[in-house]
Parts: sequence; structure tokens; C-alpha cells
Amino acid sequence: MRRQPLLVNAGRLRETLDTFAQIGGTDNNGVTRLALTKEDILARDTFRACCEEIGMTVESDDMGNVCATLAGVQDAPPIVMGSHLDSVKKGGRFDGVLGVIAGLEVVRTLIEHEVKPCFPITIVNFTNEEGARFEPSMMASGVLSGKFEKSSMLNKTDSEGVSFEAALKASGYEGSIANRIAEATAYLELHIEQGPCLDQEGLSIGVVECVVGMVCYEIEITGESNHAGTTPMTMRKDAFFEANDRVSELRRQLDLLGDGELVYTMGRVQVYPNIHTVIPNKVVFTIEARHKNEDILREVERIIAGLNNGAGDGGCTIRISKLWSRNTVWFDPDLCSRIEQSARALGYSYRRMVSGAGHDAQFTASFLPSAMIFVPSVNGKSHCEEELTPYEDCAKGANVLLETVMAILD
Repeated sequence: MRRQPLLVNAGRLRETLDTFAQIGGTDNNGVTRLALTKEDILARDTFRACCEEIGMTVESDDMGNVCATLAGVQDAPPIVMGSHLDSVKKGGRFDGVLGVIAGLEVVRTLIEHEVKPCFPITIVNFTNEEGARFEPSMMASGVLSGKFEKSSMLNKTDSEGVSFEAALKASGYEGSIANRIAEATAYLELHIEQGPCLDQEGLSIGVVECVVGMVCYEIEITGESNHAGTTPMTMRKDAFFEANDRVSELRRQLDLLGDGELVYTMGRVQVYPNIHTVIPNKVVFTIEARHKNEDILREVERIIAGLNNGAGDGGCTIRISKLWSRNTVWFDPDLCSRIEQSARALGYSYRRMVSGAGHDAQFTASFLPSAMIFVPSVNGKSHCEEELTPYEDCAKGANVLLETVMAILD
């Protein structure tokens, strides 16, 4: 006989989310809870208290990652759920925290229904996922996965010159390297989509197959400054005009690529000397592109390279520098299938999709079987105070998380 799915306590999940939203809450219903500030420490303390209240063991590792564990019948690699409690400045009340609190609600539900898990169940709060106080983002999971050097991360400083190492020591959450998550039966991260797809399509659940790859370039165009009123148009080497032509050509070619899933952004533009009476002599802009298919990204790079490193049509010179890139990170196929089966068993509408944003799961995937669950973001809003995910959808995401845990335990 097929097991009836368990369901979380939706009211309790909402109350817990509301409790955490008050920690660092802003006037416009958002949250500012930068990593290892007093607000983040209070959130950690509250999380610890909630976990210890239901009999979980709470430990921190050497990067301040907080792990709460419910013992299993067997001494085996745990099922790990989680995300992060820190936020950006004036961010939303669901980003990150939903994955941690949903994990807590899953464990509460297991205990209430007297489910004795064969594997330990761990909830993790990763330190400094946002990178809003200390760059880079996903710092702690990056150290665990070997993507970042710990010594380099400890020396990172915030805008006031405080080092990550100093803030970690002052927080009281610096633990032992022996407490790092090194193995797991599964890592499951519930997160808001931070994009508009689920909301626009009226779907409840996203089964996330991957975090897409990306490339980022800087384009520097150099011309000559001169008087804006006395220099004839035919005698100018205007770096801004040249940049405008190059941007238009990039857009034309990139829009022809792929299946409509390529996204690209020219997000930073600097014009020199930036004076209205002077012809610009230099423009620097970035071009970032993201897609799950690395062949598409290679074609993007070919198009960017086509701008040439030599002279432009307007007599300007063009220099192209690759800033960084990352490959697409594919999540564990079996876990993705289990999540899909869980959504179907619960009768929730869903789709398979990709994540354009980075998450801790993309780093854990290199050493743990990992997968993600998305729930809708109203109007695709995130990293802002307007961020909203209906509580009903939060509960559905937590139910899919719970059902996936139960399927692994069966």
C-alpha cells in the first residue's frame, strides 16, 4: 500500500518565517541581515534555540556554518537540508531563510509523527552566502568545496575594514574544522526562484536541474578627448559613439543565439572624463552572459572576440579582457527525479527548470549529491523589499522537501 504523504504545519511555518523576518526587518517589509552582524547573530541564535528545543544537536564549523542534526537509527551520511540566513541590504524576507526554516519544519513534522529516520537529518545555515558584507558570495560553501582558499577568505574585509576572520571570531560561531559537512546521502535546498517563470506560468514548484554557466568580459574602448563645441563630427574619435555601435552589434548577434534561454547583461558602464563639454576618450563596459549549454557560451565568446583587439570603425581602439567564467553545474539526476515524483505525488503543478542565480548547492554539488526546489517569486522580484512568495507556496515547497526526504528514507 502506498504511503500517504506527510504535510508540514503551514501555520507554524508561516509564524517561524515571520519571526525571522523581524530580525533585521526594514520599514518596507524587507530585511537587512548582513553576514556576522548583530542581526545575523540574532538569527543564528534563534535558529539554534529552535533546533535545540526539539532535541537536535547544533554545531558550527571553522567557517561559521551552523549545522543542526537529528540523530538517525543508523550511523550513515546524513540527509542535509538548508540554505542561508544572511541577506543583502534591504533584501527580502524569503531569500535563503525559507530553505533553512523549511528544513526546521520538516524535522518538526518528522518528530511529531514519530518518524525515526534511518539516516541522520541535518539542517545547515551557510555563512555569507550573499557576499553583501564580505565578497565573494557563497564564501563558506565555496571553502568547503575547495573553490576558495580559506586563508584568502579570512582576510576579506567589509566596507569598514573589518576582516571576515575578526567578525567570525567575535560572533561566537567559529567552530572546528572537524564539524564541516564532508559527506551526505543528499543535500536538498529549497529556495525562492528569484525570477518570474513560475509566477507567470501559474506553477507551484520548480525542479531545478542545474545552475547555468556564465562568462563575463570587460570591453575597453579608447578614443580621443577634445572640445565638444569646436571639433567637427568627421574628425572625432568618440569612444562613447564607438561603444554604442559595438553594444548594438553585440545585441543583434546575441539575440540570434540559442533557444531563447540565453540571457546577457551589460551591467557596468564607465565613461571618461564624463563631462558634458568634452568628447569621451574612454568607455569601459561589461558583458555577462548565462546559459546552461556550454556550446552556446562558447559561441558568445566567439562573438565577443569578434569585436577585435585592434582599431574600431570610428578610429578607436578596443581591448577585450575576460574577467571570469563558470561551467554549468548539473544537479544529481536521481534527486531531481525524486523531487519531481514528490511534486506529482502531492498533486502540485511543476516544471523542470534551470537557475540563473548562484546558490550554495552549486558548490555542494561538487562533493555531495545535491538538488534544488524552487517556489514562485511574485513578479520575479528578489534582492529587494518587494520580494514576495505566498505562504501557501512556501508550504508547498516545504511539503515537496518533506516528501523527498521521506522518499529517500523509504
